Amino acid sequence: MMATPEIKKQDNLSTIIIEEKEYHRLSGYILSQFGIKLPPSKKTLLQSRLQKRLKALQHDSFREYVDYVFSSKGLQEEVALMIDAVSTNVTDFFREPVHFDFLLNQGLQTYLDLNGKNKLSIWSAGCSSGEEPYTLAMVLKEYAATKNDFDFNILATDISDSMLQNAMIGIYPNDKAEMIPYDFKKKYLLRGKNTHEHKVKVSLELRNKIEFRKYNLLSTDYSQLGKFDIIFCRNVLIYFEREVQYRILKQFSSLLNKGGYLFLGHSESITGYSLPLQHIRSTIFLKK
Repeated sequence: MMATPEIKKQDNLSTIIIEEKEYHRLSGYILSQFGIKLPPSKKTLLQSRLQKRLKALQHDSFREYVDYVFSSKGLQEEVALMIDAVSTNVTDFFREPVHFDFLLNQGLQTYLDLNGKNKLSIWSAGCSSGEEPYTLAMVLKEYAATKNDFDFNILATDISDSMLQNAMIGIYPNDKAEMIPYDFKKKYLLRGKNTHEHKVKVSLELRNKIEFRKYNLLSTDYSQLGKFDIIFCRNVLIYFEREVQYRILKQFSSLLNKGGYLFLGHSESITGYSLPLQHIRSTIFLKK
């Protein structure tokens, strides 16, 4: 007789339990292909985040779901949706504001004076739903207002198709915009109407400065991305194994122009890694 998948009641919802075998297959695959760590302590998190996928596909067990994921159709159609569900996509406008204060008050002018440049290329790696690159665009627009010949472009990448789609549209609930300074809101955000009431939309002026692109940081060749003056990769490396962190940081270093800046998240560092990067402030590093 075939075993019935274990289902438990939780908050009036049926939760399908993931067994050890299926957990190891999924977590191993996600780690090898996307670098996202899901140790045993994250087993319940993985189970929780995939409930909607199982229900959408009408699967009654994780065994059935995992078999589908690794089928030819699943590898083509389901993997991206699974990663969207598993990935942690937490971001805000002006998150860790010390980084943007540094750029406006010191970093941009110092770098431009050093290199004699008037156009900057910036990469927002792991951009999620777009708040970070749009914040960068606002800050750089403000700086450009003081420099007639200054210009910039931003590449924003993520592995999540749904997050990138949201980012490209640039529409956010009003409460997501609370951290944006009032003057910036007036300049760069449009108030929603009708079906978009209680929402804001990023102005076309800013959206035109950003290229959104799907990109996996586990790629072995970053050269296709070009060179950058500034790289933001904040609160992303913490989800990778240490060896993977080092590999990604070496790639960042190779793409940064001399004197360029790398910004990491508040819980990330380069301690213990041999890299051509100089620590100049908390979570801010300079390409030597």
